[in-house]
Amino acid sequence: MLLRLKTFGVALLAFVPGAAGAFGIADVEARAKDLASKPYVRPTFSLPRELKDLSYDEVRDIRFQPSRALWRKEALPFEVQFFHLGRFFDLPVRIHEVAGNQVREVAFDAADFNYGKNTIPPQATKGLGFAGFRVHYPLNAPKYKDELIVFLGASYFRALGKGQRYGASARGLAVDTAEQGGEEFPRFEEFWLERPAKNAREVTIYALLSSPRLTGAYRFVVRPGTSTVTDVQARLYARQTPGKVGIAPITTMFFYGENQRGPSEDFRPEVHDSDGLSIASSTGEWIWRPLGNPRRLLVTSFELTQPRGYGIMQRDREFRSYEDLEARYELRPSIWVEPVGDWGAGRVELVQIPTRDETNDNIVAYWVPRDGPKPGKPFPVAYKLSWQRDGETRPSSAWVTQTRRGHGFQALADDVMQFTVDFEGPAIAKLEEDEDGLEADFTAGPNGQALEVVTHKHAVTGGWRMTAKVKRLDKDKPVELRAVLKHAGQPVSETWSHIVPPQ
Repeated sequence: MLLRLKTFGVALLAFVPGAAGAFGIADVEARAKDLASKPYVRPTFSLPRELKDLSYDEVRDIRFQPSRALWRKEALPFEVQFFHLGRFFDLPVRIHEVAGNQVREVAFDAADFNYGKNTIPPQATKGLGFAGFRVHYPLNAPKYKDELIVFLGASYFRALGKGQRYGASARGLAVDTAEQGGEEFPRFEEFWLERPAKNAREVTIYALLSSPRLTGAYRFVVRPGTSTVTDVQARLYARQTPGKVGIAPITTMFFYGENQRGPSEDFRPEVHDSDGLSIASSTGEWIWRPLGNPRRLLVTSFELTQPRGYGIMQRDREFRSYEDLEARYELRPSIWVEPVGDWGAGRVELVQIPTRDETNDNIVAYWVPRDGPKPGKPFPVAYKLSWQRDGETRPSSAWVTQTRRGHGFQALADDVMQFTVDFEGPAIAKLEEDEDGLEADFTAGPNGQALEVVTHKHAVTGGWRMTAKVKRLDKDKPVELRAVLKHAGQPVSETWSHIVPPQ
């Protein structure tokens, strides 16, 4: 049998507005607003022990049967498959289909899953519910529907463009990330999937978010392509004054790379889903901060007004940089956030968390508005998420292609560091090696002293290379480095912004 659809009861159908009964974002907003007016109720669902005790591999062995996918029978361009509860995924989400003026709940049925080698008693799956879902679409070939976007766990979701492999993720909201009191993880607890037309090129998903201090109504319009774009429209409601609220959070992993050696012998030169944070300011300046795996928690931020965008990017697309035939890090997407409407003043905050292996996402970036959500007042926000590989967003002038730390054959004193930074781009490609006026505007902040800064033409790439030697004045304090290439006194590259954590 195919997935069973259960019609909403009268009480739930009552909030669908309009003469035609069409469901939309206003309905989810009404739910979020109502929830925010009441005290938070922690979920009381208890996952059966037979599912709670499953190992990681045993959970992966439970697979949804594609033949039972939502919209498979209708031969629509998009299909939906569902995730089973188990182990860490211990709270169900309610999922509904919106078809015309009807809203129906997708009911769990154990017959829709292949349990592999697991032996799960029927009573453990009775009326269980789903952990999340994934949408499929013929992204890479017309006769096969690839995974397009996945919603699974808290408010996490991730998508793919053509020829990409899963890597970095997005979240609906971040609350008190890296704060001493601990992070609050809002959760998408209910979804509505709008049935697409037979010739649809996009799919619409609604979600209701809830946490102890906030609720939210979300609308996602997913447009697959070479770069899959997700239009996000949200309205937040505060139950109480929240702490630090991170808008459009994006999460990734950086274990080691060209700017930081690995902790042990590994045949792979680099291991990371992303290698830098890119920011486009309203002043026209572009900023590039290489990612790192610090010894201690490292939180930095960039104050901005009306940002044009920011993203966690995987700029290094060479297989030989990773040499991993399974992970294929060179195919992992960059995620670019483009604000829609008035974002006002605030900051892009970057959190870098120490990790001992590549299984943990240890990097997160988000926008912290100066004036965030307040009780009794809706907080609207809108933005576009682009999941990129080919045609990544970058400045039109010149950009950083790699950052390397370490000296050559001449040893350096313990308090001296050397950085080699390569730039490429149309603004510098035409400059000759002996042309006057190309220099690096380099600063080392209050805890560093620039000893030597040299720029020269890169004979192999056609770009330019900057080499800088810096003395650290206090080993217990970070060193903030900034550099931009200039020609005739005018910037011709993005700003390289690097922080060296305390020793």
